[in-house]
Amino acid sequence: MSISRTTAVGGLLLCRAEPLVARPAAHLLRVRLLLVPAGEWSALVPEGKPWRDGEESVAEILSGWGAAVAVGSNWPVLSLWWEDGRTGFALASGFRRAVAYEWDAAGRPACEPDAMRVLSARLGLDPVLDLEDLERLTRPDEAADGPARLLGLIALLARAGLDLPAGLAPGEPADRLREVARVARGAESVEWSGWRDAVRAELDVVEEGPLGPWVRGPKARLLGAAQVAAGAPLLAWAARRRSPGWAAAGVVLVAQGALSLAYDRARAAH
Repeated sequence: MSISRTTAVGGLLLCRAEPLVARPAAHLLRVRLLLVPAGEWSALVPEGKPWRDGEESVAEILSGWGAAVAVGSNWPVLSLWWEDGRTGFALASGFRRAVAYEWDAAGRPACEPDAMRVLSARLGLDPVLDLEDLERLTRPDEAADGPARLLGLIALLARAGLDLPAGLAPGEPADRLREVARVARGAESVEWSGWRDAVRAELDVVEEGPLGPWVRGPKARLLGAAQVAAGAPLLAWAARRRSPGWAAAGVVLVAQGALSLAYDRARAAH
């Protein structure tokens, strides 16, 4: 029996980075995910349905994960979600303020008016033509429901190098999304296997990536200390709220900050 797109629940993360770079941050979320190449991007698809386990909505969980993956990186993460016809996105990029946008089941906007402008700027889209097309998604359109708005956004992001595998589309039920991701070309499972493997994966990217060895020195130490200082209270706050999404963000902040400090110390000793 098919499930209507207007009643489906699900979400995914779109990282503007290749899988090699996105994988370590995805590991630190400590949830089971499928990592799928998507052109110049990577897609992260949940293998489970964590929104069923707590008080947080799918929007809150995906937004928290997106913030966690984006922390400490120089590439943005777009969290897409849909639930009972409502749809939306949140854009996270390092320590900058996240922006979010939402449409109701009828496709009517219900969020920050400047979100599309920020989205265009942070993704490096054309400030005239692309922004004009993005702003069309905020205007009344009786033929466009909530899922159609997200599909329109995906079509626009193709101009920024996004190429999702066939069938990996916003608005699909979570089970269907997972099955499509599993058979997508180049797909791999990302599962928490302990801090040792997570740190090793992070260091592999640092040493072998296009930027070469991690920047070290006073700036690296300052950033590492700031990440630890920001992550510790975030972890405590997330624990009080029982928020897995923001707990993941706290874990990533603390882990990357500690790793940055340790890496700087180790490199200085050689």
